[in-house]
Amino acid sequence: MAAPPLLTLQDTALTFGGTPLIERAELTVSPGERACLVGRNGSGKSTLMRIAAGLVEPDRGVRFVQPGTTIRYLAQEPDFSGFPTTLAFVEAGLTPGDAHYRARYLLESLGLTGEEDPTKLSGGEGRRAALAQALAPEPDVLLLDEPTNHLDLPAIEWLEQELRGTRAALVLISHDRRFLSALSRSTVWLDRGITRRIEQGFSGFEAWRDAFFEEEERDRHKLDRKIAAEEDWLRYGVTARRKRNVRRLGNLHALRQARREDRRPVGSVTMQTSEAEGSGTLIAEAKEVSKSYGARKIVDRLSLRVTRGDRLGIVGANGAGKTTLLNLLMGGIAPDSGTINLGTNLKPVILDQARATLEPGMTVTDVLTGGRGDTVTVGGQSRHVIGYLKDFLFSPEQARTPVSVLSGGERNRLLIARALAQPSNLLVLDEPTNDLDLETLDLLQEMLGDYAGTLILVSHDRDFLDRVVGSVLVSEGEGRWVEYAGGYSDMVAQRGAGVQARSVEKAKEAPRAEPRERPAAPAGKSKLGFKDQHELKTLPERMGKLEAAITQLRGILADPDLYARDPARFEKASATLAQAEGELAKAEDRWLELEMLREAAEA
Repeated sequence: MAAPPLLTLQDTALTFGGTPLIERAELTVSPGERACLVGRNGSGKSTLMRIAAGLVEPDRGVRFVQPGTTIRYLAQEPDFSGFPTTLAFVEAGLTPGDAHYRARYLLESLGLTGEEDPTKLSGGEGRRAALAQALAPEPDVLLLDEPTNHLDLPAIEWLEQELRGTRAALVLISHDRRFLSALSRSTVWLDRGITRRIEQGFSGFEAWRDAFFEEEERDRHKLDRKIAAEEDWLRYGVTARRKRNVRRLGNLHALRQARREDRRPVGSVTMQTSEAEGSGTLIAEAKEVSKSYGARKIVDRLSLRVTRGDRLGIVGANGAGKTTLLNLLMGGIAPDSGTINLGTNLKPVILDQARATLEPGMTVTDVLTGGRGDTVTVGGQSRHVIGYLKDFLFSPEQARTPVSVLSGGERNRLLIARALAQPSNLLVLDEPTNDLDLETLDLLQEMLGDYAGTLILVSHDRDFLDRVVGSVLVSEGEGRWVEYAGGYSDMVAQRGAGVQARSVEKAKEAPRAEPRERPAAPAGKSKLGFKDQHELKTLPERMGKLEAAITQLRGILADPDLYARDPARFEKASATLAQAEGELAKAEDRWLELEMLREAAEA
């Protein structure tokens, strides 16, 4: 007998304004679940997640949570108000029975010290603090809405490993294909207000979705043909058999009603670039270029040549200097030493990560036209701005909408729409994939593949890099940048490792926080005896074995069918895991105690 679900949504409906956002949504979260929730931007994924978290009341439907089940929800926009430090914010999410050391452990693992002021966090730092708060209690159910947004590659890969080892059931919303493929074992698709589920991870979803759309289109074609045949009968074939004719006429009205009520998929994004005259062969050449800010080296003696048609990806941890490097290559800032030579006839279009070029008070139309009329020139042809906006999934009603009320995904689509309308032979894109849905990512990738100019791309999306770039420039630390042929996966294969996390400067300025309060050294004892020395030497190996055993046990318990298939094994694994975690905590405390004695003896 399968274990009962921890969380269930049945026949859920919610309407904002006229058209229902969610009509018939179902969600079942069982122990050990690994599900991804997918759908177009604006389809209601985040709203459904908030309903599951108990934060939004639907118009209709049943939400059931097993008694005693703990649920943690990661919102896209966490609220840090009222907390003096990031540690206080994370600890506020803990309950009396939770291990408080996990708050510091998770913050440190994510590159924070716990002493940061939450009101002064960057987007990436805020996301890390919110993740720490969601993960710290080790809940039964984790609802994560875009957990990889604003994270760099080391943090994304760390998060993957952490979630693989968790016992919590997972429901994920993300635009990161590789992240979803690595973690999901089932997929819930929210489309036109209705959920459909397949017992496959995200890697099998897109083929299934395309087959579904093809079958739907065939059914729609059959319906249209049947309506056409019935209308032909109505015009030419009515006879005196009134009773049968009335019934057939009623059937025709029902068919027409079914066609009117048929909600088709939201239109797809259409992307077309305005290409300028070709540039020279050379785009940019750096010779022994160096750039530092104070004692910190951003670029150290870099030599790089970018030629026409190149597809260059730039990757590195947050703070490695990717945006500074872009500005150097584009001539926006001068190097401390070395030379930068730019090619001839360059017409670059630069898409900045911060979206600083969008003024909140401007309307969507003004952003595209510059406030001059209602037309925009794309590819040498004049188009009405409403038609061009439809290509990027904006409704006619949004044409006069202020930028300030747009969502993150809508702002990004608008910036891309404006960038592609400008004639260019060089595209410089700094994190273009942020907040885009998967279908828009596909079309952006196709557009970049057909683009005849040169592309320089900064991104943390591993799958997107693999699909788009021809070489990768990666930060090796201390200002060193090395170029590798191929995409991100090729770089990892050649280098033997992915992008490494940059050491956090804040952590160097303040004493490093311990995962838990350090135990006091025993009074009156100033040096280690032989037994203590041996124990200090062997403890790290023992802790490593315990950590490996814990990871293995968590992997066993992550099987959602284990309890139903073998309850005895489930109980044994749970008890063994609790014992191993307790032994590991004691071993860590003992190691800290002995390490303090060793430090005191050396002093």
